[in-house]
Amino acid sequence: MVPVCLFVCLFVCLFVCFGGVLLIVILILTKLYDFHIGSVTESTLWRSTDYGTTYERMNDKVGYKTVLSYLYICPKNKRKIMLLTDPEFESSVLVSTDEGSSFQKYRLSFYVLSLLFHPSEEDWALAYSHDQKLYSSVDFGRKWQLIHEHVTPSRFYWSVSGLDKEPDLVHMEAHTHDGDVQYVTCRAQMCSETNRIFPFRGFIDISSLVVQDDYIFIQVPTSGRATYYVSYKREPFIQIKLPKYSLPKDLHIVSTDEKQVFAAVQEWNQNDTYNLYLSDSRGIYFTLAMENVRTTRGLAGNQMLDLYEVAGIKGMLIANRRQDNQVKTYITYNKGRDWRLLQAPPTDLEGNDIHCVLPFCSLHLQLQTSENPYLPGTISTKGSAPGVIVATGNIGAELSYNNVGMFISSDAGNSWRAIFEEEHNVWFLDSGGALVAVRQPSVPTKHLWISFDEGRQWTQHSFSSVPLFVDGVVVEAGAENHILTFFGHFSHRSEWQLFKIDYKSVFSGRCTEEDYQTWHLHNQGEPCVMGQKQIYMKRRPGNYCMLGKDYSRILSAESCICRAHDFECDYGYERRGDGNCRPAFWFNPSSLWRVCSHGQNYLNSTGYRKVVLNNCTKGVKETYTARKQLCPHRAPKGLTLTTKDGKLTANLATNVSFLVHLDEGDSLRTNVQLDFGDGTAVSYSNLSWIEEGIKHVYKAAGIFRVTALAENTLGYDSTTLFLHVICPVEHVQLLAPFVVIRNKEVNITALVLPSHPRTVTYFWWLGNNSEPVITLDGSVSYSFPSEGFHSITVQVSSANVILQDSKIIAVRGFFKSLLLSFSPNLDELNPDIPEWRQDVATVIKTALLQVTDFPEDQLLVAVFPGIPTAAELFLLPHKNQSEGRKRSEEQLERTSDIIVTALNQNLVEFELKPGVRVIIYINDIVPAPAPLVDSSPRHSSSAMLMLLSVVFLGLAVFLIYKFKRKIPWINIYAEVNQEKEQEMIGSVGPGDSAPKITLSDFPTSKDLMEKEREARVTRKITPLNCT
Repeated sequence: MVPVCLFVCLFVCLFVCFGGVLLIVILILTKLYDFHIGSVTESTLWRSTDYGTTYERMNDKVGYKTVLSYLYICPKNKRKIMLLTDPEFESSVLVSTDEGSSFQKYRLSFYVLSLLFHPSEEDWALAYSHDQKLYSSVDFGRKWQLIHEHVTPSRFYWSVSGLDKEPDLVHMEAHTHDGDVQYVTCRAQMCSETNRIFPFRGFIDISSLVVQDDYIFIQVPTSGRATYYVSYKREPFIQIKLPKYSLPKDLHIVSTDEKQVFAAVQEWNQNDTYNLYLSDSRGIYFTLAMENVRTTRGLAGNQMLDLYEVAGIKGMLIANRRQDNQVKTYITYNKGRDWRLLQAPPTDLEGNDIHCVLPFCSLHLQLQTSENPYLPGTISTKGSAPGVIVATGNIGAELSYNNVGMFISSDAGNSWRAIFEEEHNVWFLDSGGALVAVRQPSVPTKHLWISFDEGRQWTQHSFSSVPLFVDGVVVEAGAENHILTFFGHFSHRSEWQLFKIDYKSVFSGRCTEEDYQTWHLHNQGEPCVMGQKQIYMKRRPGNYCMLGKDYSRILSAESCICRAHDFECDYGYERRGDGNCRPAFWFNPSSLWRVCSHGQNYLNSTGYRKVVLNNCTKGVKETYTARKQLCPHRAPKGLTLTTKDGKLTANLATNVSFLVHLDEGDSLRTNVQLDFGDGTAVSYSNLSWIEEGIKHVYKAAGIFRVTALAENTLGYDSTTLFLHVICPVEHVQLLAPFVVIRNKEVNITALVLPSHPRTVTYFWWLGNNSEPVITLDGSVSYSFPSEGFHSITVQVSSANVILQDSKIIAVRGFFKSLLLSFSPNLDELNPDIPEWRQDVATVIKTALLQVTDFPEDQLLVAVFPGIPTAAELFLLPHKNQSEGRKRSEEQLERTSDIIVTALNQNLVEFELKPGVRVIIYINDIVPAPAPLVDSSPRHSSSAMLMLLSVVFLGLAVFLIYKFKRKIPWINIYAEVNQEKEQEMIGSVGPGDSAPKITLSDFPTSKDLMEKEREARVTRKITPLNCT
């Protein structure tokens, strides 16, 4: 039995493409979705060659059992079609070069998630796979070649003609094996590692690469605030300059198609609004165009900016702004330089007067674009119909979704008329010469309305005998076919229906010159818009002739005399209440360009800049345009020093790029010195050598004082940066006595490998303390107030790595200890790792308990690090024995004598492995049994032995480091230690002639023993030395 839901969702997924030279071929892909199993079970490809009059089922051409997922048409050659199969069934591509009449099937080794065709080469395409790999094809999908792995979704782009040298260049955002993100370019069929180029040196934020028109944008990961960079016409990247205290949380590129950048910035104090900024032509310096532009959330959860760029008229924008908890609609004719409210229609549909007085009442429009490609948004314009705006909106004090209607403007937003009381979808036909309106899909209808006079009169036509929920209308953009294809459903349980409507018969013929009249673009009567007077040709109202695709829109455009409204505030300036642009409180107008040198010229801003693409001439142009002035000779001032990534930390043995910036001074005659703080420095004769940064490699970890000095004949300026050069911690070992006296201070030490002077933070968890003791030193002193077994833990933090080590310490008022040694065969089996020492201590304890009846929980054995193997035996009294101490002390002495006698007679031994028996001795270093240890100021054998161990360990370090080639296991270490030490890169500049000053030699390492021993035991490779 077939589930009912199959009929409900039969045409849930529908893809429509037009093909053919004459644009009469329509391809429709439908998919059958089964809600019971949650997936598509079958698909059907339909083809029409008579523009929708009849359709042919094409499943026999693609394979009856083939389930298709997507349909693509080549934008350069619409005869070429590409179909993708559903990856749940198979991975294949079907290719057609004859408008879908026939297909050839090619198997793929990957699942395609999306395709991107080349804008000019019809056979070139990029395919993005489910496992984040990017492939290229140069034969329209027949063969594919891997370009790059780990590519960010939707962050790959074809080359831009006229900007990129190679037409097959691919821009992409790729991930390294360490999880960092880079901007990579390479040729589509030549993208090996050696052929890859990294236009931006350094890592970028994920999903931040945007390649659009003349611009490339990236965001750089920094600690604190976001930093954005732009490349204009493939020039080197330059940091985007927003107003100093904009402090963006988020930035989106809205548009780049009018020789400047529109950017929406959500600042630190905004949640559901964005500020609109406009750049100069290079996309570097941004000024505020409108504050608090409202955002709405789409069906997919993405935020959509309530900003609409009117098609056909440059510089004209409509935006919804939130102000005083109200949202109002504003319009601008000069790219945001000036905004005003919309004047409401004077009358309603019945001809009754509407009393709506600005600024208390105005017209407000909904500015959402449609997420359904077959339905228009709530506002529509068309480039071929300049001045005509159709939108859903309301009249009142603010934007509302109650009592909405449809409104139209025929004069670019200067005046408006109401056309429908309910929401309708409106399409532009015949190059904008006709408008077709249908009620929104939530209400079924069998009528459509058509207007030939820009919405002044509407004629109703029936297209169905039964009311239909219209889900979309198929119309080829820019086509001269006068045919619409409606698709929808009669009810939620019916299949979709298709209706073809040909309205060509209503036209009287092609328009002639007598059928047109002129229309002057204006702004509230002002004829100069964007610096010119523009005259358009429009069809006379009431004429039913066809405009056609050869319809010319602009009749003439004459430049105007420049006036104040043709100029916006320059970067660093703000418009005040009197309309003038004055410096912001954070901006210093006297700041000169860094490249300005004595005897040269620079452009001194007047506080204004001409609106981009404004065509005005003469007038106040000279007054408002930046003036050329001679560069004065000044002392350096405002010197700043930063790292290129904005961080104060750097990894050892990696390039660190320092950026030096000078606010004022002669950049070409100012000497710059940079002391890296590690004994080396560089000097440059002027700032032009260091525009790309100064690179340096640190060979030791630590905190370095980096100092920059700028100096010329008039003075100097200096600045300092403290850089933390870090190296990940590889090993930490906690050194502490095994038994300590109550209320007696003991030293606890953490041995860190590699050694990290001044770059490690230690967290000490001592006893039952709920908060750690935090130090920058690797040792701490502490006294335990109560007896028992106490846990101590040290955590070491460095370079985003945290390691820890823990130990249990026995705390008593007094104890007895003996030092132990072993037969030499134990050393041959000692790998010298903590786990082995713990296991052997347990075996030793078991052997000692065989010669005495001393309680097991009062006998402890600790094996010390190092070779020869040594250990300490502890005899502990019962906990808290303040009474009867003498009797307990005597018990410890008796037990000690028994154990010493047994050890001297070689009666204590254990079997480490079959055939290997180890004898335990009294350590020969101590001539007699150690005395009883208590809180009195007498000798502590445990502390003394730890001190001796450290001394012997240090001696072993020196001897092994000095003579390591004569020791077998050190030979193994030396054989793998073949890494060549990297050289320090002193500077980066146009040439290599800049001098490098060496102040002193780098310090040599002194603590290699523990490092080498850990390498021998664990990985048998050379670890990185951080000292």
